[in-house]
This record gives sequence, structure tokens and C-alpha cells, in this order.
Amino acid sequence: MSDNGRKRIELPMSITVRELAQRTEASPIQVIKILMSNGVMANINQQIDFDTAAIVVSELGFEAVPESLVEEEKVETGEIPLWRRIILSEKPESLIPRPPVVTILGHVDHGKTTLLDAIRNTNVAEGEAGGITQHIGAYQVEHKGRLITFLDTPGHAAFTAMRARGAQGADIVILVVAANDGVMPQTREAIAHARAARVPIVVALNKIDRPDANPDFVKRQLAELDLVPDEWGGNTLVVPVSAKQRIGLEDLMEAILLTAEGIEIRANPKGKVIGTVVEAQVDKSRGPIATLLVQNGTLEVGDVIVAGTAYGKLRAMFDFRGRKIRAAGPSTPVQVMGLSEVPEVGELFTRYDSEREARAVVEQRKQEAAAKAARAPKATLEELFSRVQAGEEKELRLILKVDVQGSLEPIINSINDLPKGEIKVNILHAEAGNVTDNDVLLASASKAIILGFNVQAESSARRLAEAEGVSIRLYDIIYRLTEDLEKALKGMLEPETKEVVVGKANVLAVFTISKVGNVAGCRVTEGEIRRNGRVRVYRNGKQLFDGEIASLKIQKDDVREVRTGYECGIGIRNFNDIQPGDVIECYVIEKNA
Repeated sequence: MSDNGRKRIELPMSITVRELAQRTEASPIQVIKILMSNGVMANINQQIDFDTAAIVVSELGFEAVPESLVEEEKVETGEIPLWRRIILSEKPESLIPRPPVVTILGHVDHGKTTLLDAIRNTNVAEGEAGGITQHIGAYQVEHKGRLITFLDTPGHAAFTAMRARGAQGADIVILVVAANDGVMPQTREAIAHARAARVPIVVALNKIDRPDANPDFVKRQLAELDLVPDEWGGNTLVVPVSAKQRIGLEDLMEAILLTAEGIEIRANPKGKVIGTVVEAQVDKSRGPIATLLVQNGTLEVGDVIVAGTAYGKLRAMFDFRGRKIRAAGPSTPVQVMGLSEVPEVGELFTRYDSEREARAVVEQRKQEAAAKAARAPKATLEELFSRVQAGEEKELRLILKVDVQGSLEPIINSINDLPKGEIKVNILHAEAGNVTDNDVLLASASKAIILGFNVQAESSARRLAEAEGVSIRLYDIIYRLTEDLEKALKGMLEPETKEVVVGKANVLAVFTISKVGNVAGCRVTEGEIRRNGRVRVYRNGKQLFDGEIASLKIQKDDVREVRTGYECGIGIRNFNDIQPGDVIECYVIEKNA
């Protein structure tokens, strides 16, 4: 019993609603109602953090006491990133402090990139002629003789991708919130991701130099989300900064080091080598290049490593300044050469004794991945919902692509306002631009679907989506997008149809025919144009019209289809504003089996 007469209950740093109900001998509905009254929407299988759970148990007459982190991690081994499990398995006397690894999250346009640039230019360039010579996705700064590693990949999508692969590359999250704008949808989402990863949050209250800045209002918003500023008696360090004016950067560094002291950030430089892929790409002259963050052990030139299905003997290593180095210890970012292919960002890498052993591991992984892909159901909206109903999935995961930045917020708000019941709708990634290969890869890895508003799916992305079994749904009216989601959440969605692009044609000339209107004289450049298909008209890459073909002729003869290389006349129903240089894309609608 505690001093106030309440019964103490030990809770981990993260617990599901169901488990919390069992521990308190309350009904899950009762727990969910208490959460709702405190502004937290959660379903029975959802993880909530210790602070939120403490509020619930307090209303149920208990006092929450945190379990020891090490004991909790030993019990919940399956919930802990592999690299952390390896560090926990090291002998305590072999562990030494390492630099904290920091990533920056926050809402679009709140200044994440500007803040990273300001930190880099202020600290890294000190005493370094020419500063950084190349961008490798991570860098280190020194403050009062102590190193801090920054992951230069802002955005919770990259953070989530790392977590999805068991990496969780960061020790501390800096949450950037604009003092003139306050908490926004992506701010809340970033907080959720940081809490799910059990990573402490330091708030950078940015743009305090703006005349419309209102720090106290933003602090009240943060307090409502259980990020109570330390000056108000809470546990969250809120640091006023101006990334543009470079105000408050020293205070932010102090806050990071202070937070790092409160959590044990240690590793064994002589132990098993493990770390995370931060960035990767193909260099035309050097082949596959990857930026690795070492999290335990010491990586050396000549080591053989495996990252996902990429492996190889490291031929060269460079630090974040582009200088050649021979070895890299814990929390050190390095760029490496020598891998067989480009690894996925967020993959864990480990060291092996020989290339033969590494090759065998990769072959086994490829075989397992192929077998898993063959068994995996297609990630359609219907399939995802049916798995949620069966208890196999806890949430519907979405990737949202829109035409312009201004469309993001109203669509995200519309999605968040949908009645969800016990199902969580999780927007993993949202940005302006067409649907690309990267979107499809993220959707495939996360078992998500892609929703597009007033955008196209690149032809390579369509092919990849077909191969990966990823569903892409494109809309031109917001309410149709939200309507489909709402139907899916209610289990009423009709079978999905998919668009299949069958051909493209360039408009060479335009002819006006009485009683018909304008007819486009075209040459088919890809596939075929079908009389029974639908068409989209593009001008300078922007879609002008989506509708039906009124007529398709070769010379004066009506035809059913025209193939690549042939010229034809295309009349489009209810559209006369056709011009030479326009592109006509022909597609058909097919129902998925």
C-alpha cells in the first residue's frame, strides 16, 4: 500500500488496453471510457504509455509504479529492438557511455530541416575548413566536450520504417513545434510514434522570433497531450529556439545532454557488431553506398556484414565529413562501400566471420521472404479490414499522396474525424507528389494501402504495386476518399476495382469537325488505345480531364483499338480543349478477383 492508502500496481513503460484491464481487474470498456474522457482514443489492442496508463489506474483507485526497465525488457523481449537486446546481453562491466543518437520529428513546415541545418552549421563547421563536404544522412556535433549524433532524416515515416524493421535508431526525439502554429495533426502523430518507440521527447519550440508567436498557448496544448513543460512542474524539457536566427541552439544541446543523463545510453565497443542502415543509394562510380549507424561493437574496414539481403566485405569507410577512417565505434555514423546491393533504410546490419557465411544467410532470407510473399494476402482495403475484424491487425495503415501541400491538412483532418470504433487508422506517410516506387515499398513493408488525391501513380510504381500486392486507390474528390474509408471501417465496402493503364498517345494536331467538335490527331507511343477504355488528358504533366472516348478512327474507319506506332483520330466526350503536345492516357477499370 502507498502512503495515501492506495494499492500500488507495477506497470511497464508501455501496455495494451486489454492487459491494463486485466491487471486492474476492470472491464476493457471501462478503461476505454476513462481514456476517452482524458482525450485518448484507443482500442482494446492498442499500446498506451506509462503516463497514460497511470491516469487510468489512478481513476480506478490504484497508484502506478514503473517496473524496472531492465526487468521489463527481459520479460518483453519480443517488444525490444534486436540491437538493444544484444546490448542487454553484454556483461554490465563491459558497457561504457556512448553519444546519444537524436532524430527530429514534427509537423510539415514547422522547421525540422532548418533546425538540422542550423545545428550542423553552428557546431560541425567549427574549426573545420569548408565544413561538411558531403551529405550522408547523419552527422555528429560536439557540445562541451561531449558528442551528439544527429540522424539527418527528419520525418516520422523514416522513423517508423526503422521501427518496423526492429531498428529504432534514435535514443532521443526532438519534437519541433512552431510557436506561431502550435500542435498540428502530424505533431500528434510524431508524439505517438516517439511514445510507441519508448523514446524520450525534448520539445524545440521553434519560430519564437515571429511576431505572432504564442509560446504559452503552445505549452498548454503540449500539456494537454501529457507533455507538461518542466517549468510547469512536468517532465518535458521545452526549449524556445529560432532555427533561422540561431537562437536557443546551445540550450537545446544542453537539454539533449540532460535527457541523455536520465537514460542509460551505453554500449560495448568490443562486443557484437550491430547497427542500423540510415541511408543507401547507388553511386555511378562507386556502386552501392550505405550510411550505417553503429550501435554496439566496433565496425572496421575489411569486416563482412549483412543488412537484410545485402552483404559484402567493406572496402572503405568514410566519416560524415567524407574523410577515410579505419574503424567506427558505438553511435558513430559511417558511409561504407563494398555491399552487393543497396540495403533497405532501417534494416539492421550485423558482422559475420566470412563472406561464405554471409552469403548463406542472405540466400536463406531471400527464400523465406519469397515463401512469405507467396502466402501473404494482398493489402487491399477489404483484406486489411477483414484482418482487423479477425484480430490479426490492430489498425488500418495508410500512405497518403496529394497534389499540393495545402490539400494534406483537410484530408488528414477528414480521415481523423471518421468514426472508427475500436479500429485505429494510422497515416504512416503523407506528402505532396505522385505515387512513387518508394511509396509502394513502404506500403509493402508496412502492409499499408496507398490513397492518392489528384495525383498519378508513376508507371514503374504501378508495376511494382502489382508485383508487391499493394493497393493504390486514386481519387479526385475528397468525400469519395473518406466515404470509401468509412465504408471499409464499417465493413460495407464493395469489391475493389483497379485501373490498368493500357496505352498512351501524343497529340500531333487538332481538327475541328462540324457537329462533332475537336478531334485529336495522335500517334500511339505506348501500348494501345482502346475504344471501350477511358482516357485522361495531360498537359505539361498536369491532368486536365478524365472521361470517355467518343470516337476512335484510323483515317475514316472506326476501329476498336490502335497499337503503338500507328496514327489515329481520337474524339473525347465532353472535352474540346485539346491541344498539340497534350498526352492522352488510356486506361480500363478491372474488378479484383
